[in-house]
Amino acid sequence: MGATGGDERSTTERVLTLLGLLQQRQVWTGPELADRLGVTPRTVRRDVERLRSLGYPVHAGQGVGGGYRLGAGQDLPPLLLDDEEAIATVASLLAGAGGGVAGAGDAALRALTKLDRVLPTRLRHEVHALSGSVESFGGGRTPVDPQVLMTLARACRDEVEAGFDYPSGGEVRERRVEPYRLVASDRRWYLLAYDLDRDGWRNFRVDRMTGVSARTWRFRPRAAPDAATYVQENVASRVYPHQARFLVHASAARVRAQIPASAAVVRERGDELCEVLSGAERLDSVLMHVLLLGHDFEVLDPPELRRRCRVLAERLLSAGAAASPAPAAEDP
Repeated sequence: MGATGGDERSTTERVLTLLGLLQQRQVWTGPELADRLGVTPRTVRRDVERLRSLGYPVHAGQGVGGGYRLGAGQDLPPLLLDDEEAIATVASLLAGAGGGVAGAGDAALRALTKLDRVLPTRLRHEVHALSGSVESFGGGRTPVDPQVLMTLARACRDEVEAGFDYPSGGEVRERRVEPYRLVASDRRWYLLAYDLDRDGWRNFRVDRMTGVSARTWRFRPRAAPDAATYVQENVASRVYPHQARFLVHASAARVRAQIPASAAVVRERGDELCEVLSGAERLDSVLMHVLLLGHDFEVLDPPELRRRCRVLAERLLSAGAAASPAPAAEDP
């Protein structure tokens, strides 16, 4: 009895893993799935049938470019939701994708792309109308069109090229990219992608894109940098004409609580030390921001900023010196 229960759990876990793989990419070949799951192609075929029996529309294609893919559902799978629950869930996820809660945007967008795979056609019009009704107030991220986010998220998931118009050098130009990841900062959404015309990795602000479309041309993923780190370093320092590094005598957690992630990269260097990397139009601006954190610090780079520290220190000492007493007035 125990062995049978274990076999059932193993099969269930494998089928759920198979479902997760099908949600990650548009098409998988049978051998690819068998290799990822550690089973035979015959077992993959049986597991696909199990998913179909649960209401998941798994399609199989033959020949070159064929394979298994997860289609949009005619009915929601039994595990999930009825129509009202599905619409309510999408509403919450759309709000989360545009909100300012730390980490919520990324998780909400991942969940939306999974729901997009199995959402019945009859609900798509309602969801589209709903997306135009979700707004936020106060701080948080620059608003973006949820449909643009979904288009880019699908392109990342399905590994297909994307195209959009983007301002550069005072004019709007068409860009062709291989999309890799959507990254949410505390202020904006960014797309990390390989720019085919400029032959290199770039990050793009989603709110500046127009005419966004996903194409049918698939690409083989390249070796990519860590998406969050790459985008943060670009936003916080590389886009500026001047960059500076500081060794700050305080924990990384404490300094991160004082500086927005979009303004500086904070790296741990010990329990009570951290490195701060930031950029600005003028080095004096970066220096003043670090000074006002209220911690002891050292300038690591650039060397000219160390000299600037000494000049400003002498100026501050002079300004803070006690004024010479005014000469006493002589008696007439």
